[in-house]
Formats: sequence, C-alpha cells, structure tokens
Amino acid sequence: MSSNKALLIIDMQKGSFTPKTPRYDTEGTVTRINHLANTFRKLDLPVIYIQHDGNGSGEFEKNTPTWEILDELEVAATDILIDKYANDVFYQSTLAATLKALKVEELFITGCATDFCVEATVQSAIAKDYNITVVADGHTTGERPHMTAKDVIIHYNWVWRNMIPTKGKIKVRSLKEINQRFN
Repeated sequence: MSSNKALLIIDMQKGSFTPKTPRYDTEGTVTRINHLANTFRKLDLPVIYIQHDGNGSGEFEKNTPTWEILDELEVAATDILIDKYANDVFYQSTLAATLKALKVEELFITGCATDFCVEATVQSAIAKDYNITVVADGHTTGERPHMTAKDVIIHYNWVWRNMIPTKGKIKVRSLKEINQRFN
C-alpha cells in the first residue's frame, strides 16, 4: 500500500449538527469516519480534519462552540486541522500546500454536507488531478425542500460514480469495500 493517501473529514462540526439542522445517519456516519481514521493512523497515513471558519460572518467563528469538531469524533494528536473559508476546501486554505508537502496523490473524502462542501471539494480535487475515493457511506447532509437527505446522498454518489475525471481517477466505495482494499 503506497503512502500517498490522505483522509479528508470535512465540516463535521457542532454547528452543522444541531436540532434545527439534523443530518442523515449522523451516528453511523461518525462511527464509519472514526473507523476509517483509525485505519489511516495505523497505516501512518494523514488524517485531515477540515473546519469551516466563518471568518467574521457570525457563524462557525474560529474557537467558538459551532466551529468545534463533534465530540463523538476521535481526533488524534497526529491529525492535521485545516480551516476553510468557502464550500471548496482548497479555496484560500493551506490544504493544497499541506497535501503537496505530504506528497499526497489520493484523497479519501468524507464529511458534511454532501451537496455543498463535500461536492465542491470533490469537484475541485478532480480539477486538480487528484485520485479520489468518496466514502459512499461516510458523508451526510440534511433534508432539502425537494429531496430527502438519503436521496441527496444517493444522488451525489451516483453523480460521482459517473463523473469523467481529468488525469486522476474517481471512485465511490463503501467503508466495507475500502476495508477490503486495506486488508
């Protein structure tokens, strides 16, 4: 197993998981992300937590409770924390420089929200020629006026499976399928 992989955990923050903004299968998603993060750590691969920083907007302000990572997620001292300022994790953040320094070529993408920050990051990573594995059961979102959260997730997993990548490859795999690859 080559060491050019990293796990991205996007916006799994307290402000995204409130009674007013319930997310689909939060407990299961957190459990699967924790499992995958532990696998990456055992293989000495980077685990990168992405936190939206409201940057003066009044929401997700750095070092406030809404900005904090969910208590149920296991964050290790070796994990990397990166702030983001737009839906696309790469926009004006240190992610690209961090990935370059670590010589990462393949991203495993998880997080919240499927149809916003996860989608924007997948699109951006494709344009940057990364190999991408979207963890099919490792991202979540909320109900939408025209679609259930579960249907949003199914829809985007379908979109990503059928995307034409640039130089990199894109796969959508369940945690079970990923575990088989790592074992």
